[in-house]
Amino acid sequence: MKSLSPTNAGSLGRFLKRCDLRLVVLFAALIVLFAAQGLAQEATIVGTVTDPTGAAVPNVNITVTSNDTGLSRTLTTSSDGQYVVPDLHIGSYSVKASASGFKLAEQKNIVLQVSDRTRIDFKLQVGSAQEQVTVEAAAIAVQSDTGEVSDVITGNQLNQLATNGRSMYSLISLTPGASSGQGDFQIPTPVGGDANVSFNGMRQSHNLYLLDGSESSDRGGAGGSDVMPSLDSIAEFRQMTSNYSAEYGLSSAATMTAVIKSGTKQYHASAWEFLRNDALDARNYFNPAPNKVAELRFHTYGFNVGGPVDFWAKEHKTFFFYNMEWRKLIQGQTLNQTVPDTAWYGGALPTSIPISVPSTVDPAFLAKSCNGPGPGGLPAGIRPASSAASPSRQLSEGPRRDPWHTPPPLRSKRAGPAGTRRCLFPRRQRPRRRRTRRCRAGPQ
Repeated sequence: MKSLSPTNAGSLGRFLKRCDLRLVVLFAALIVLFAAQGLAQEATIVGTVTDPTGAAVPNVNITVTSNDTGLSRTLTTSSDGQYVVPDLHIGSYSVKASASGFKLAEQKNIVLQVSDRTRIDFKLQVGSAQEQVTVEAAAIAVQSDTGEVSDVITGNQLNQLATNGRSMYSLISLTPGASSGQGDFQIPTPVGGDANVSFNGMRQSHNLYLLDGSESSDRGGAGGSDVMPSLDSIAEFRQMTSNYSAEYGLSSAATMTAVIKSGTKQYHASAWEFLRNDALDARNYFNPAPNKVAELRFHTYGFNVGGPVDFWAKEHKTFFFYNMEWRKLIQGQTLNQTVPDTAWYGGALPTSIPISVPSTVDPAFLAKSCNGPGPGGLPAGIRPASSAASPSRQLSEGPRRDPWHTPPPLRSKRAGPAGTRRCLFPRRQRPRRRRTRRCRAGPQ
């Protein structure tokens, strides 16, 4: 690997001078654009076009237009009258179907949510192309194109939901099948937050988090998210708990996917601040007046801005969205702890609390350590242990057995021959006698 030496740096500079700088910038922008499009979490529209008799109509022009950005995509139906429009960003759309000999059909206000697979079928009517049949809103239909069990929280719902801490983790338990072990308060940080929610009996660490289609799970931790976006920057949040598509096959539990807002054909900006202060809170029951209230300062403030970038052709617009949020938290705490009185610090304990000490402790040591002798040569409030059965004496003078210590041989009071004493050994430590053979010399 070459280092950037002066020679190489000069070669790089001459290369950039020979190239058109505009082409280099355009190439870098295309790389970023395609990378963002590949990572985005999109939706899909599918459908079938038929005539009044129910027969499929091929080669029908299908035009899908985004109401937010004004961008359109056009394709034709297949020989069996079916069409698929993938990679559509979430938002509101209008779909038109036009064919020779049939009236123009259009469906408006089709809302696509994250990971949706929406079916839009057309039944064309015979007539001229100048005639148009418009459906303002499609009826709610049973989802028959996918078997996943999921729930969506829209951007409007996110703005209205009251969450304690404004954390994305507060949203994951708002779906059937979720079992929450979270606390009351959420810290709006990815690692320090509380993501203790299990789905359908699976482990909490088996959950998966996606942000704009890319994985944001903390693989080295407890299964939380690596990124904690602002709730005001999230366009939609979906919890997929069962039977989801194979493209989400990175986890055995639930998959949480969030989509960040994007710019539209109009400029928009917003700002916010959420304030919590101990002056606005009720007093803790275990912290009555006049005790000081625990300090609480929680400020969450930020802004959003987005819109089109009109530096080239109107039909090829680029859109931008920027979010910035600050989070500041000071959270105090009240503790009730029993501590000794300050008068006891020097050892002057009250006489009503006697202290038993082992009889083997030298009274002079006690007198030196406990502010002078009292009655009987001991400090006030201290009395010697009078019996061996006292707990203090048993604890202090009881022999501590060492598991690695070999006990001494047991002595028996029974006398052996000639008035000697015989030692009894434990069975495992009894010495073994060596047996020897004596050979007698005899006739050969």
